[in-house]
Amino acid sequence: MTTEGPILHADLDSFYASVEQRDDPSLRGRPVIVGGGVVLAASYEAKAYGVRTAMGGGQARRLCPDAIVVPPRMHAYSEASKAVFEVFGNTTPLVEGISIDEAFLDVGGLLKIAGTPSRIAAQLRKDVLEQVGLPITVGVARTKFLAKVASGVAKPDGLLVVPHDKEMEFLHPLPVERLWGVGKVTAQKLRERGVTTVGQMEGFGEKELVRMLGRGVGTHLHALAHNDDPRRVRTGHRRRSIGAQRALGSRPRSPAELDTMLLTLADRLARRLRAAHRVCRTVVLRMRFADFTKATRSHTLLEATEQTGAIVAAARDLLAAARPLIDERGLTLIGLALTNLTKDDSIQLALPFEAKPRDALDATLDTVRDRFGSKSITRAVHLGQAEEPWVPLLPD
Repeated sequence: MTTEGPILHADLDSFYASVEQRDDPSLRGRPVIVGGGVVLAASYEAKAYGVRTAMGGGQARRLCPDAIVVPPRMHAYSEASKAVFEVFGNTTPLVEGISIDEAFLDVGGLLKIAGTPSRIAAQLRKDVLEQVGLPITVGVARTKFLAKVASGVAKPDGLLVVPHDKEMEFLHPLPVERLWGVGKVTAQKLRERGVTTVGQMEGFGEKELVRMLGRGVGTHLHALAHNDDPRRVRTGHRRRSIGAQRALGSRPRSPAELDTMLLTLADRLARRLRAAHRVCRTVVLRMRFADFTKATRSHTLLEATEQTGAIVAAARDLLAAARPLIDERGLTLIGLALTNLTKDDSIQLALPFEAKPRDALDATLDTVRDRFGSKSITRAVHLGQAEEPWVPLLPD
């Protein structure tokens, strides 16, 4: 028997920046920033100066004048991610990808074959470094929540095991911000009531937290503070939503600029939707403002669709409705998400019960881009503009 939990949370360290340092030895040990206008990733050497992901490039360079700024190479990151996930799959068949650089692995059934979870985690780190050339941090625990917290505490390039009988001892001293769902607003509410650590939160009953934070957040955080997380590592499940976003920096953007960016996001998501043979019912506009607050607006369509035109129309209506809010507070990030996804062969037909043919324009554009590349054909409003770097994603 072992006191170690069966769940591993494996998380690559400063993924984009680590790939750059791997491929260019002159960057190793030096502060590296990926992306110029907006920081897409920063090495730990740059993070030591306060540089953070999504920070404006100007602010990042002021914080770290000696930083080396490199353009993103999304294809290299995609290939590195595939190689790492191949290592995951060779470790255990039970892998749940969370993003291109992190996953949960269930190794509970491998005790007699490969040893304890800590031994498997150590071998996993060794395999990723030797086969892919990247550092990776692993947390080992009984629950997915605790394994993720453990990997966060162990970063960078570490391994942390939380045994069954040490769970509360590990959790209690941690700041409340370590809990999923605790952002700046929730943390401030808790601090106003003298709650700064998970141990202090555990002393509150569920009803008290619900009154303090609302039913959803209060119930969720009460469970996490007691390490109550029954979720299993799930394999083979499909996304319930897909999304894309773009950081804008602090410069004001005109309505025409925002519309162009929205078109780019909608085109990209609609193409992903069709490639995955799925349709959506709801279009969601995500916004972050200059005061760091966030807002979303959504519209549910009468019929599920994969057509770019329908998605663009809904997104434009949402952006127009949010215009007064944008003018008042300033927009620093715009995002689009498609939710309520189903398979494209499960659309409920409307009278007169005729399946709608696939949009001819969408089909033609997809064929051209698949054959000649995404740059081969574009909208007129995008001509002369620098192509936005695409972000590698897990399969839909």
